[in-house]
Formats: sequence, C-alpha cells, structure tokens
Amino acid sequence: MKPPKSIGFEIKMLSNLIKRKLDDGSLDDGENGLTGMQGWIIAYLRANGNRAVFQRDIEKDFNIRRATVTGVLQLMERNGLLLREPVEHDARLKKLTLTSKADKLHERAVQRFEEFENHLRRGLNEEDLAMFFEIAERLKNNLE
Repeated sequence: MKPPKSIGFEIKMLSNLIKRKLDDGSLDDGENGLTGMQGWIIAYLRANGNRAVFQRDIEKDFNIRRATVTGVLQLMERNGLLLREPVEHDARLKKLTLTSKADKLHERAVQRFEEFENHLRRGLNEEDLAMFFEIAERLKNNLE
C-alpha cells in the first residue's frame, strides 16, 4: 500500500526542482554565475526603483531569513551587482542600489524568468492556474 501524499513533501520537491533549474546558470548563460535568487532580487530592486529598498524589505517580501539575505547580498556586492549606500537619517540602514552591471543582466534575466514561467505553465489552463494560486494562498495563510 502506498503512503498518502504529503503537501509539504510535494512542495519541497517542487521547490528543489525550481531552485536547481534557476541556479543551473541558465539565467545568464553561465557567464556571471547569476543565481535564481539574485535574478529575483535584481528584478525586485528594479521594480521598486522609485523608493529606497533595504535588506529588511527583501527579508519581508521574499519571506526569507536575515542570514540568507545577508549572504546573497554580500555575494552580489562582491560580484559588482549592487551597492549598499548609507542613508542620512539612520547610519545603520544601507540602501540597496543596483550597479550598471546588474542593469545589463536584468533584461536577460527577465527574459529567462518569462521562459521559465512559460515552461512551468505548460499543460495548465486558466482554471488550473486560478486553482493553483488560490490553494497556494490558502497554504501560505495556514502557515502564517
């Protein structure tokens, strides 16, 4: 007899597959070692370019821990993708600013994310997608 399926296990498996695919170098043809998370952060900073964005914003909006964000941002800074700039009103806060190198990678990353999203949606109709997003929202609410 097969054990019952587990929502948590299935989501973890999907998460692993998605992370592996996004981190396999396909976002930038392997030239710059841009990971999926770095691509998402670049896209996030570009989308929020009209306001100051800080590490805590990424922690909150991506729902990831401070240590994880710190590591990703430090690597991005070392790789010349972003700068941490102090703000006048609070010396502890560092505003995140993309470099021209990150701006150049952004368009290609967006294209790759769109291709990846289309790949994920293959074989799913609008009703399937609506149900998926509704269930995902309920699961997130259950975990908060």
